[in-house]
Amino acid sequence: METFDKLFGSLLAFVYHCFDRIVIQGYLPLLTRPAHIAHFFRDVHGIYPITKPALAQRTKEYQHWVEAFARNHHIPLQWPEKDMKKKGLKQEDYARPYCLSMQRRQRFGVYFIFKTMEPGPTFRSLQPKFATEDPDYRIIKRNWSRYTHYYFYIRDQVLGPMILCVGSFLPFQTRYWINGHSFMAGELQRQGVRFRKDDNAFLWVSDPKALQAAADRLSPAMIRQRLDYWTLVLGPKFSKKDRAAVNLRRSYSLNQLEYCRNFIFRRNFPIHKIFERACELGVFRLTADQIAQIFGVRKHKRIRGKLHTTLEKLDHGHHVLRVYCKGLVARMYEKFATFLRLEICVNRVNDLGLNKGLENLHALRHQLTAVTDRLAGFEGELLNVHVDFPLFQRLALPVTCGHTRVPGIRSMTHA
Repeated sequence: METFDKLFGSLLAFVYHCFDRIVIQGYLPLLTRPAHIAHFFRDVHGIYPITKPALAQRTKEYQHWVEAFARNHHIPLQWPEKDMKKKGLKQEDYARPYCLSMQRRQRFGVYFIFKTMEPGPTFRSLQPKFATEDPDYRIIKRNWSRYTHYYFYIRDQVLGPMILCVGSFLPFQTRYWINGHSFMAGELQRQGVRFRKDDNAFLWVSDPKALQAAADRLSPAMIRQRLDYWTLVLGPKFSKKDRAAVNLRRSYSLNQLEYCRNFIFRRNFPIHKIFERACELGVFRLTADQIAQIFGVRKHKRIRGKLHTTLEKLDHGHHVLRVYCKGLVARMYEKFATFLRLEICVNRVNDLGLNKGLENLHALRHQLTAVTDRLAGFEGELLNVHVDFPLFQRLALPVTCGHTRVPGIRSMTHA
């Protein structure tokens, strides 16, 4: 990273690193196994036998509650349109105007609800194949099937816009989508720091140190507090009797996250040259040994995943340099001809030697900061040349020495 700063420090306005997208899964540890379900219905509620209608009753109660909640608070509740994908729209794009309307009114809460049919974990009640001494005996089996999921689009006071997905069948599994840039924007607004933000990136800020400090304040305790609040408000309801008999505190695990280091340039001329040259050299010079060193993993024959680089062109025309290491993916790309982003996508937290618990967020930040630092340092070593691009252009022009005309040096891009 020091080499990168020495080479391009005069061209950079500021640099910051932060969590970009975090996907969290929530679950009830004491309602995840068939034995837990049998205890909950038979011992806590006295429901026996545990039949299919008994299991479905909890689902009906929650679905009716969601419909009443949307109706009473005048919140749109609908299925995604069939031609939404054909139009190139995502659910987030469809719900964004409602978020902007709530933002203009300076209000917080739920502004849209989608319901979808998706596969998820659930439980089935089966009769045994052979006769038993107890005629009411049922086999409770964990199953994977399609059922209704509710996507709550929320504008939170602390985390900013977020999404909560709740499965309507036992064990009522939940998922959460949080955006680190939205959290940082809220922190800066509360401090009165001026900034300009566009498409999940800060392009200008009056105090870069305050920007990085806001990114570092995103903590597991803060996230847990907000997730507990919205799960209590929007999740399935349990009585005091249920909570007294069973510990229904939710646990949270990190399913997927993205960590990025952003280089904001003062002007847009050098960024494309730097990115173009970095891609050319990175594809050929990033060997398996160097990739393992950058990501801080040990290379061996039984490694799970792959170690290689590739250059891809997305639909909107931008090139992306991808570096794969096990279940980790590093991406480098330029956007708006203004900033260069190094981004690490973690699909399996175990690849970094950590478990998926939310409490490991600080340790993940420390490791991913080091990974992006080493990757930027490697790119700086590849680009360790004079950055006076007009000089390169003059070298490519022919020179007349006496009566002899000497051709210029051809660049690799035109070779």
